[in-house]
Amino acid sequence: MVAKIDRLADSKGQYDVVLCDVWGVLHNGVEAFQPAAEALRNFRIEGGSVILITNSPRLSADVGLQIAGLGVGAESYDAIVTSGDVTRALIEDGPKNIHFVGADWNQSLLDGLDVSCVEIEEADAVVCAGLRDDENERAEDYLPMLEQAKARDLPFVCANPDIVVERGHKLVPCAGAIAALYERMGGATRISGKPHRPIYKAALETAETVRGPVDPGRVVAIGDGMPTDIRGAHDFGLDVIYIALGIHAAIYSRSGVIDETALDTFLAEHRMTPVGWMPRLR
Repeated sequence: MVAKIDRLADSKGQYDVVLCDVWGVLHNGVEAFQPAAEALRNFRIEGGSVILITNSPRLSADVGLQIAGLGVGAESYDAIVTSGDVTRALIEDGPKNIHFVGADWNQSLLDGLDVSCVEIEEADAVVCAGLRDDENERAEDYLPMLEQAKARDLPFVCANPDIVVERGHKLVPCAGAIAALYERMGGATRISGKPHRPIYKAALETAETVRGPVDPGRVVAIGDGMPTDIRGAHDFGLDVIYIALGIHAAIYSRSGVIDETALDTFLAEHRMTPVGWMPRLR
């Protein structure tokens, strides 16, 4: 069975760099998890470096403002790398007439890029940062648009590969849910965020700007999303700590109590062997 880790400090000396997920590990979209923020702050005090690595379609500066508003201070991390950051390169290198899907605040993803937002009938690509109203919509609500895109073989650039995230005590859909639907229809997607390599490469490059050369063997990723955080770090060759009371908690826990046998079965079904698991980061 995968070992339970009591505290991040128990791995003291094993790692120089933590790549930490944000939504689901540091906060739930409504409030910060202060023990997690404290754990990262203490890791830095002991000489480690913390890079927050998130599938948020926002740019890193915007995520910094968001988490500060939730109560996560800058003393808990050295830098932030977002899916929005790495996705901008895909958008910049792609067609200039795009059909944008997302809430109004997502449009900052396009700031400074030489693109025009047009209707789907005139577009040469789709850029999706999220649902327009994730409280009331589902991915299936975008089927008519996806059918038009597929009929014209438009590439679909996804700025947030997450399928769902926690918001308070419920799960809300993300851009990844629409991208997954487009893939099932046979459409072509372009994704740079977790679990894909570009965001991990960017995170390690950022770590090296913070502390100099980094040995990947002394880097640990922390996350709660099996198909994104855990799969991505594993495929990149990094150690990973699984946060169990995240988006998959309903599979192996009740009322916050984890059935460790069921958890181990869940990990085995996904063929993942993290170096350890924690209910919540602390």
